[in-house]
Amino acid sequence: MHVCVLGAGIVGLATAWLLVQQGHEVTVLDRAVPGAGASGGNGAQLSYSYVQPLADPSIWAQLPKLLLSPDSPLKLRPQLDPLQWRWGVAFLAACNARTSRDTTARLLALAAESRTGFERMRAELAPDCDFSATGKLVLYANEAGLAGARAQVELQRTMGSVQRLVSPDECVAIEPALARYAGQIVGAVHTPSECAADCLKVCEALARALQARGTRFLLDTEVRGFDVRQGRIAAAKTSEGDLPADAFVMALGTASHRLARTLGTWLPVYPLKGYSITVDVDPAPGAAPQVSVTDSARKVVFARIGGRLRVAGMAELVGHDASIPAARIDSLVAATRAVFPGASAMTDLQPWTGMRPATPTGLPILGRLPNAPQNMLFNTGHGALGFTLAFGSAQRVAAALGK
Repeated sequence: MHVCVLGAGIVGLATAWLLVQQGHEVTVLDRAVPGAGASGGNGAQLSYSYVQPLADPSIWAQLPKLLLSPDSPLKLRPQLDPLQWRWGVAFLAACNARTSRDTTARLLALAAESRTGFERMRAELAPDCDFSATGKLVLYANEAGLAGARAQVELQRTMGSVQRLVSPDECVAIEPALARYAGQIVGAVHTPSECAADCLKVCEALARALQARGTRFLLDTEVRGFDVRQGRIAAAKTSEGDLPADAFVMALGTASHRLARTLGTWLPVYPLKGYSITVDVDPAPGAAPQVSVTDSARKVVFARIGGRLRVAGMAELVGHDASIPAARIDSLVAATRAVFPGASAMTDLQPWTGMRPATPTGLPILGRLPNAPQNMLFNTGHGALGFTLAFGSAQRVAAALGK
């Protein structure tokens, strides 16, 4: 079967990889180069065992800050955008304990599948992607936050996750680079099995491997619509002409909503804007972290990728604004200097922004939808977990194609 994968981010490339493994002929189409979108400068963490959804009951108490504070790491700026309002209402409706528990269970199951798929790919390709498996610490600055973390750890324990709460002293024993920040920590969640890697390097390695196996890449090519006949897509209409295929997979991130609308399909996918910097690290022992670290109060993650430190964070519902305000980069620099004051000279920041494709609940949209053409499969809406969930999502979409 000839399958056209729309999107060359980590989700689309993982899907193409699985489809090629199954013997399908694959074409990958993207308006840019592999990994150029939300995959390129993401947080680099592979969070297989700690997946607390953004839609959580605690959001209600944070609403005034989300709406009004210029310094909030989570920012909502209402606009004259029906999608934003419809998404926002659905998001708030999902901020309840039952939905959060259900989402957590489903994300953990998908993440476990994804770990298996990612490891299988690594075993075959051995990509040079600065992979590490040094675990993760999620830091909490107050007792209220730690109490919420305790409840999440207990919930995830019933679902098979292995993690524990640790004291500030234990944090420093696990990650010595936290020594000068320990006084700001009341506790943390330690998940020893978590990993990190450079997602862009993974994308580039997958693209090379796919091309070597005969996959056709149409880059710098934009999808403008579809030729639909008798409930099936005959071809994708692109800037380079019509592209026929037997089946299509939409893995276009935040662009998925607009294109799905041309098919009469509503996808609750909205951009969740994030930022990152990538800095060279001081190689001295204890200067920069080896363990991945998430500062829950700042909503900032720190991931070691080779001789660099990726610092990423913030979540803004501000539409498709791709600008990089200096204040947001300054905030990431300040967070790095506060948490890891000796990690880097911070001379070359490599500022980046990306639009994470988020659904209200945090669950991605996978497979066929009842009101869409039967040969269109969806693989989008992963939010901040695209890298983590990519290979599990690909497996489910590839399995759905055969049904």
